[in-house]
Amino acid sequence: MPTDSYFSRETLENAATRFLTGCPVLEIKEFGTGNINRTFLVTQGFHEKKPFLLQRLNTKVFQNPDLVLANICSVTRHVRKQLESNRLVSDRRWEIPDFLPTTDGKDHWCSSDGSFWRAMSFIENSHVKDIITGPDHAREVGFALGTFHALLSDLPISQLADTLPGFHITPTYLERYDEVLGALASKPSSQEEWCLRFVEEHRCWAPLLQNAIRQGSLELRPIHGDPKINNILIDDLTGLALSMIDLDTVKPGLIQFDIGDCLRSCCNALGEETRDWEKVVFDPEIGREVLVGYCQIARRFLTPADFDFLPDAIRLIAFELGLRFFMDHLDGNSYFKAAYRGHNLFRALVQFRLAESIDSQIDEIRAIVDDLR
Repeated sequence: MPTDSYFSRETLENAATRFLTGCPVLEIKEFGTGNINRTFLVTQGFHEKKPFLLQRLNTKVFQNPDLVLANICSVTRHVRKQLESNRLVSDRRWEIPDFLPTTDGKDHWCSSDGSFWRAMSFIENSHVKDIITGPDHAREVGFALGTFHALLSDLPISQLADTLPGFHITPTYLERYDEVLGALASKPSSQEEWCLRFVEEHRCWAPLLQNAIRQGSLELRPIHGDPKINNILIDDLTGLALSMIDLDTVKPGLIQFDIGDCLRSCCNALGEETRDWEKVVFDPEIGREVLVGYCQIARRFLTPADFDFLPDAIRLIAFELGLRFFMDHLDGNSYFKAAYRGHNLFRALVQFRLAESIDSQIDEIRAIVDDLR
């Protein structure tokens, strides 16, 4: 299978033409900053033909790609029906991407080396941002996630496959981390030592939400699975959110993880790719604005327990992601793409520092959540 670092023009054109009907490829260029899949924007040679996105699915991560596509189809079909039958977002542009068929009518194409390729519509006149630019933007991000959850709130989870077993099961990540740690022979660096201590001191956080499920306090619902800030499209003209993209991780799960992941992504002004990890802080006022936008539309289906566990979920998701980045760093960067030596270590440091900042402000965060009940 091709490496994640390079695809030749010939390879990309060969994949793109599987989704074209009698139209030449004018340009193919890398698109987006995803950590898992590789995405390319394909411009077609005829002006009347719209550009589309070509994507190679990472089958090391998504080991059942057919189920991934089936989940996406279930979600997009349900959302379209919802948009046709109610006025949830009737006052704004709201779109969902369409998957394009191959020239022989299939939903994907597999190359001779086993690469899994698919294509989807490109939503034009829109953009994503990597950091929150102000209170209005923060509320729009929250509104987008609330809209996504609201549109799917009556979709039975029996219609979604668990395409990522163990995803957001923090105790399972901790068990895997202990296995990786036990196999290490090299002496840790000072930064690795900091991460090791942080995990040891806070591993008691890991089982909190799983215990809540077992006790019946929380229930599984359809979730996005990766609702970070740059998976929310903003309309170029109005500045309003218009879509949630990157639906590969849609599955049954806890909406607390989605909300927490969104806040983790939004409330760190330095972003998750910074190397100035010691300067990372969680901004609770931005968090308030995101939650205001979210509750504007999602309050109708939230339970008291949903609110109760939300502050802990915000802290836990940063810890969990830091644990996953650190584990991948120790295990040779087999899951997340790494652009340089130590990339996933710095990502882990950022998330652990963010979790530390959240923990230091947990009472203020609880007060914000209580105000929005």
